[in-house]
Amino acid sequence: MYRRKRISVIVPAYNEEKNISGVVKTMPKFVDKIVVVDDGSNDSTSKKVKRLQKKTTKIILIRHAKNKGVGAAIASGYKWSRDNNIDIAAVMSGDGQALPDELSKIIDPVAKGKVDYTKANRLLGKDSFKLIPKNRFIGNSILSFLTKIASGYWHIMDSQAGYTAINKRMLSLIEWDKMYKQYGQPNDLLVRLNVYNARVRDIESTPCYRSQDVSGIKIRTVMFTIPFMLARMFFWRMKEKYILRDFHPLVLFYFAGFFTAFLSFILFGRLLYYFIFTESDLPKINFLAWMLTVLMSTQFILFAMWFDMEYNKNLR
Repeated sequence: MYRRKRISVIVPAYNEEKNISGVVKTMPKFVDKIVVVDDGSNDSTSKKVKRLQKKTTKIILIRHAKNKGVGAAIASGYKWSRDNNIDIAAVMSGDGQALPDELSKIIDPVAKGKVDYTKANRLLGKDSFKLIPKNRFIGNSILSFLTKIASGYWHIMDSQAGYTAINKRMLSLIEWDKMYKQYGQPNDLLVRLNVYNARVRDIESTPCYRSQDVSGIKIRTVMFTIPFMLARMFFWRMKEKYILRDFHPLVLFYFAGFFTAFLSFILFGRLLYYFIFTESDLPKINFLAWMLTVLMSTQFILFAMWFDMEYNKNLR
């Protein structure tokens, strides 16, 4: 226990036979349950966990018959924690990149009741740009910005960090079966937490990368899958939080911004048509209308973002 709270640590693992024993053995003593979720591994991950189970009753093994994705593995661990009277559920990756010495720092604000959810932030350290591979740093920064817009947590960075802790109340509120099943799970969860006005805090964490590590996030995933998921979740949050639960005029500003942006694309397409296919001068009214819609859409969207930021500024 930690500060009289029952602690579980969820360890999603897929083909982690080389690392899983080290992750489990170095778990801090205050952890009550270590929930290893084998996400359809085709190596000896589960066998190694079963050997470790013979030495302690702390270890729980959940096996997926087939690979469902890291998000699905984490959801299975969250559901087990929810159903077994766990007060705080943390997540540590099965590849050994989450430093066990930092677990108390991650869960402490949750245990004290200051916040509902904490997550590691590997970008806060002064040497983070040197320690994190450049492609990951750039990709993470882009996704962090998109996640700010989608989730409403404008103070949060390092959106892809999977080293997290969540309290009992949020464990019971979130619909885990609907959570994104792949690498965008941390982004998806932040959006869902915002709908319930969960207090979220970044915790400075040390980046831990080995030279042989290969990123599980491919360029194709970053460019297409996660941004589209964030767009879908953004509109879901607007509906759930600012229309169904508590109406806020920022949705009108977003609607006006998107509508005028759509008009600007149409007007710009008309300008291109005149420029490419006709020899006449560009229509001045068309050009002025295009400029006006661009300015209006930019202002509407910026005002909506500002309203969103103000509404969520206390969720720290």
